[in-house]
Amino acid sequence: MLKNLLNRLLPGKPEPVAPAPAVAAPPDDTVGADALIAEGNALEDAGQLAQAEVLYRQAVAKAPRHARAHLNLGIVLAAREDGDGAAAAYETVLALDPRNAFGNYNYARLAFLRGDLAKAETLVAAALDAKPDFHQALVVQSNVLDALGRREPAIAALQAALRLHPDDPGAWYNLGLMLQKAARPDEAEVAVGRALAGEPGNPAALELSMRILQNHGLAEEALVPLRKIVELDPTAWVHRSFELMLTSFVDGVAADAQFRRHVEFGRDLEATIPVRFDRYRDSTDPARRLRVGYLSCDLQLHPVALFLAPVLEHHDRSQVEVFCYSSGPKQDADPMTARLRKATDQWREAAALSDTELADAIHADGIDVLVDLVGHTGQPRLGVFCQRPAPVQVGWIGYLNTTGLMRMDFRLCDVRTDPPETSQPLHTERLVAMPESQWCYRPMGEIDINPVAPFERNGYLTFGSFNSAIKITPATCRRWAQILLRLPDSRLLIGDIKSERKRVAIRHEITSLGVAEDRIEFLPRVPLGEYLDGYNQVDISLDTFPYGGGTTTFDSLWMGVPVVATVGETPVSRSAASILTYLGMGEWIAPAVEDVVDLAVARASDRPALLAARRALRPRMAASPLTDIARFARDLETVYRDMWRARTA
Repeated sequence: MLKNLLNRLLPGKPEPVAPAPAVAAPPDDTVGADALIAEGNALEDAGQLAQAEVLYRQAVAKAPRHARAHLNLGIVLAAREDGDGAAAAYETVLALDPRNAFGNYNYARLAFLRGDLAKAETLVAAALDAKPDFHQALVVQSNVLDALGRREPAIAALQAALRLHPDDPGAWYNLGLMLQKAARPDEAEVAVGRALAGEPGNPAALELSMRILQNHGLAEEALVPLRKIVELDPTAWVHRSFELMLTSFVDGVAADAQFRRHVEFGRDLEATIPVRFDRYRDSTDPARRLRVGYLSCDLQLHPVALFLAPVLEHHDRSQVEVFCYSSGPKQDADPMTARLRKATDQWREAAALSDTELADAIHADGIDVLVDLVGHTGQPRLGVFCQRPAPVQVGWIGYLNTTGLMRMDFRLCDVRTDPPETSQPLHTERLVAMPESQWCYRPMGEIDINPVAPFERNGYLTFGSFNSAIKITPATCRRWAQILLRLPDSRLLIGDIKSERKRVAIRHEITSLGVAEDRIEFLPRVPLGEYLDGYNQVDISLDTFPYGGGTTTFDSLWMGVPVVATVGETPVSRSAASILTYLGMGEWIAPAVEDVVDLAVARASDRPALLAARRALRPRMAASPLTDIARFARDLETVYRDMWRARTA
């Protein structure tokens, strides 16, 4: 019986078996998923990201083919810095819905932040293709294009975003930043003004506003947003430092008031940053080779580097081993950087290092004398000096004033920029005067002096100023106007004013006193060689006040053009006068700023003396200590050793 049954069930040729019907996947519960997403959104808004992630994962489980669930999961994972998880979620969104505008947009943002610019560009283009009025995507597209070096399309993308949403302060800020990079400061100022109208206390927008105004050469105006930043955050040390520097350019600020602000800064910073080092490499041999470290953000084509380079090249390597710590952006293509590197025993790129890391590196190098060439300019690193990584710490060249730090031991100066009886009480550092000047000059190019003076060629006398725009204050302009009014046949030539707004301000100050506009000429910014040749168009240079010229004073004198200068309460107001004094040109120095106009008129009226100065100035400079680099380097090494012995005795 069993055999017969088997034969019926298992015939010799089996019958084909029909496949089992497929089990249909249960339909997505999109309603339940959307409810979970709504709860997750509320948690996310409350900052509870982990709890929101749990709900989004539940939503994905309820509706695995629901793109919205994966999108929200990706967003919260990106917020929780799980980039790989977020990317996987966005990939799922686009697999389900390739034209999902928000999926493409959020994935583009993630790709941009992760540095995948090509992917970000493709994704954000897809987002805009799906949703052309997507203003946030236009903002991301502008960021991507800017990172790719396509600045003008980036600006156009932002402008398109702002046409859609003109009240977006973030987009206005981004536009201002890009316009500033594109050297369009007037448009940048308008953009950052719109950003601040929407977010008056935004520190980034306030800083950008300050930078734009500074680049215009408007120090007093730049202090307004800068002081708002400091009010919002008194520990914004870089901004507090920059406030001290900007104040040096403003008319009418008393020296003792400046000193008090510097002391407050130094006291507050040193209260925050403790001394970390009290032991240094062996100092028992007073004659051993010293390790000297120079710290600067300006080790490229910059006035500081122009003075430093010849000193490094003339250092006696049997006496000093030279270290340079470059705290500015890396400048591989800059010829001055290459020159400085060649003249340095040890070069350290320090821009990416924190103050603590940089202090550690300096201490590990066993630096004996650490020289700050920055002070409160550029990108200050005074937090490094607060930690005292070297036994001797000294300021030189970059900032002609006190740092306010008690832990900065010395400042190099000369007795003419810093008369001891008046300047020492306004310093926390001990002033150490060089035997001659604190500067030693080497011309930056070989440009001949035109033997025919401009007044002989033109029939009228030409005054000139090639100082930076920020040094030309309203009061300086008014003095220049009075000079021009007293000498009706004279002209004024002004160089290096990039900002049209600053040009307008200068013209207004001068013409408002009755000087015809056609007597004022602005020269465009030009390469160094052409800049020096510009002095061949000038009979007399006019110094600025309260922040006088340094490099430009040397350049003018080297080109045979005397300088009318004065003296004030601060070292920067005595810089040009110091240089003139070393050349025996005291007759070109007004005893007070109120006497500048009379002195300029008197000197301009003595044409034979002008011609004599044109012939004599360069030989006089060449024969003076002001250009004797070898002598200056020996003097500097002696000063360093005296400082080191004093601190380690």
